[in-house]
This record gives sequence, structure tokens and C-alpha cells, in this order.
Amino acid sequence: MTLLVHVLACAFGLGSWVAVNGLWVELPLIVNTLPEGWELPSYLTVIIQLANLGPLLVTVMHKACPGRLKEHLVIYGILSVGVLSCILLAFFWDKTTIVAGASRSTAFFIITFFLSLVDCTSSVTFLPFMMQLPAKYITTYFIGEGLSGFIPGVVALAQGVGIAKCVNSSQTAGNHTGGSIWSLHTMYLPPNFSTEVFFFFLAAMMCVSLAAFVALKTLPLAFALSTENLVPDTVASISSGLDNPGAETDGECVKCQAEGAAQTSPRPKHSMYQLTFIYFLVVWVNAATNGLLPSVQTYSCMPYGNLAYHLSAALASVANPVACTIAMFFQNRSLVFLGVLTTLGTGFGSYNMAMAAMSPCPLLQGSVAGETIIVLSWLLFTGTLSYVKVMVGVILRDRSHSALVWCGAAAQTGSLVGSVTMFPLVNVYRLFKSGDFCNTECPL
Repeated sequence: MTLLVHVLACAFGLGSWVAVNGLWVELPLIVNTLPEGWELPSYLTVIIQLANLGPLLVTVMHKACPGRLKEHLVIYGILSVGVLSCILLAFFWDKTTIVAGASRSTAFFIITFFLSLVDCTSSVTFLPFMMQLPAKYITTYFIGEGLSGFIPGVVALAQGVGIAKCVNSSQTAGNHTGGSIWSLHTMYLPPNFSTEVFFFFLAAMMCVSLAAFVALKTLPLAFALSTENLVPDTVASISSGLDNPGAETDGECVKCQAEGAAQTSPRPKHSMYQLTFIYFLVVWVNAATNGLLPSVQTYSCMPYGNLAYHLSAALASVANPVACTIAMFFQNRSLVFLGVLTTLGTGFGSYNMAMAAMSPCPLLQGSVAGETIIVLSWLLFTGTLSYVKVMVGVILRDRSHSALVWCGAAAQTGSLVGSVTMFPLVNVYRLFKSGDFCNTECPL
């Protein structure tokens, strides 16, 4: 029974960010077809931030009408919209229309907005729903959330997204000499399967998440895990971390033990300064991982070659669920420890940002050491901050339902701030410069 609920919680987490993550890993193929070209990521950034309207409305509803918003109905709605949007994307992603005299990917932008609305709103609905389950399942949910980025990344690698090679090309020098000039240029290899197939795969992942949510809503009745028993069990779990020592007893015993625990084990107390620090961690970690660094990953990795870029993207996706798994067995809720870990992760992120700023000629370019360091830096950046995300979520989960709602709101605020900060730096002021790996010459 416990294993089944763990599997369902993980599968439910798959639907949290699968659509947006899937779009990002598929970009190397999409930009070669759509008229916006490599300006497309900047459009996606704006669209995703506009989709924060969803979590904003949910948060306002929780504040204005406490207890009236039925989260399970919202989750049913957004997951259904996610499935439908992925299917529509498979059919219409490359359809364009003329807007202001120029060809624009109108269908792609509209569908992407609804996909982003689904993923952004999941931050303030999925976690509060997990409040109804014993505390040990929330970490499993975070593993599923991490897999929502890892699985599309693996599929994209199997698809051969963005794999390129340097080929020679010649150009006639002129009529008088009749000679030719040889140069290298980048040629992208055809993918192993189409973009449409990839989007149908995303739709299947959304269906799995929806089915898992339906099961989580019905199975507790059969397993005596109804809300009546879950709420006291949640209180009991506060004094024992993520463990649930009464899980193997019958429902009445669990209820009696929980009532006694409720009198002797109050909810954890944090001072105003500690709460401020916790929410600061939420904002900063999400700003770094969802806004600041993703905007410059190509600039920091591509100068080292396609292999470095794909390894950093794939291993960074692996780091998230691995960090969540570690948090399941090795929990450290010390705010000092989490602060040190955040500082360490920020250091790795700073190195990545510095290499992006130095593009197209970062440190140790063209060497195995440079490629290894940049891949490890992205891996450790994602892993350390993912662990902080999980532990902060567990701390706030044990505090109250509203604390989790505001945790999701703080996460979206951080993501918004990070993205809005990077958009003008990348697209307006052009502080980051891309280079052709096959042609860029850097001083020794």
C-alpha cells in the first residue's frame, strides 16, 4: 500500500513542469522551423511569466475566501487543459499567421501560454493537495517533479535534438582569381523522430499525472487514508520528521495516537526572522534555478561544444530527482545548513554566469578540463539548490496548509523576478554573445 501511494505521488508530480521543460529541451529543433528563430526563447520567457496570472488568482482566492477554493477541482481542470494543449501543440506548433506584415507563430504562442498556465498554477495547487497525505509522501512528489524535467530531457537526447557537426564548405572567391575559400560551418543532423511525436509523448506524461491524481483521490478511501485520518497523522508526523510510525496500525489506533500527539507535540514554531529567511531561500533558489541561470545556459555551455551542452542539460535534470531522493533518506532541516548549501549552490551558479558573460571565449575553452568543469558546475548547482527546495518545502509543509500555498507563491515570485531581470540583459542590452563553435577563434 505504501509503495503504491509513493508511486502515485511520484507520477502525480510528473505533471508539474513537464510541458515547459519539454518545450525548452525541444527548442534546438523548433527554432529551425519557426520564423522567430533564436529569438524564440525570449518570447517564451515573457509568455511563461504572463502565465503567473494563474497562481496569482489562486493565491488571492485563498486569501480573500479561505477554505472556499476547491483545489482538487482546480487540479482536475489544469491537468485536463495540459493534456489537450499538448495534443493541439502536436498538430499546430508549426502553423504561422501574418501579424503586422510579418510571419508569426501565433498558434505556438497561444498554446504555450495555456501550457505555462498549467505548470505555473501547479506550484500553488499540487503541494497543498499533498498536504492531505502523510508527510513522507511529499518528498516522493518532489522526485516526480524533478522527473518532469529529466524524462523529457532524456527523450530529447534520444531524439538527437541539436546534435551538430562541423563540415567544410567552399565559396567562390571572385571572377578574377577563380579560386575558392574553404570554411567550416555548423550543420545540424536530422532527429531520430519528429517534433510531433515528442509532443504526443508530453501529452502521455500529462495523462499519467492526471490518472495518478484520480487514484490518489479515490485510493485513500479504500486504504483508510481518508482526510479524517490523514490530518491527525499529519500532526503526529510533525514530531517525527518524515517518518510515520503509526502507519501499520488500524485507523482507530492511528486516530487515538494522533490525538495524544496533538496535545504533546505542537506544530514547529519559527520566529519572524526565521520565516523571513525561509521564504527568502524559496524566492532566491527559484529565481536562480528557474530564471537567472536557464536564460544563459546555452551561452555558458555551447562555447565548449555540443557534447558539453547536452551533458550539462541531461545531468542537471538528473541532479534534481537524485537530490530529492537523498532528501528522503538524509534530512537536515537546520536553517544554518540550508543557508550554507544555498551559498555553495550560488557559487556554482556564479561560475556558470561568469562563463556565459565571457562567451564566446570562456575559460579553458577547447580543453577537456574546461568541459568537465562546466558540466560539473551545472550538475552541482542544480543538485544543491534542489535539495534546499525539498527541505524548505518539508519545513513549510509541517507548519500549515497556508504556508505551502505561500511557498508556491514565493517560488513563482522568484521565478518571475529572475526571468524579468535576465530578459533585458539578454535581449535588449545584448550583454551575452553567442558564437559558432566551428568558426569562433579565441585568443590563447
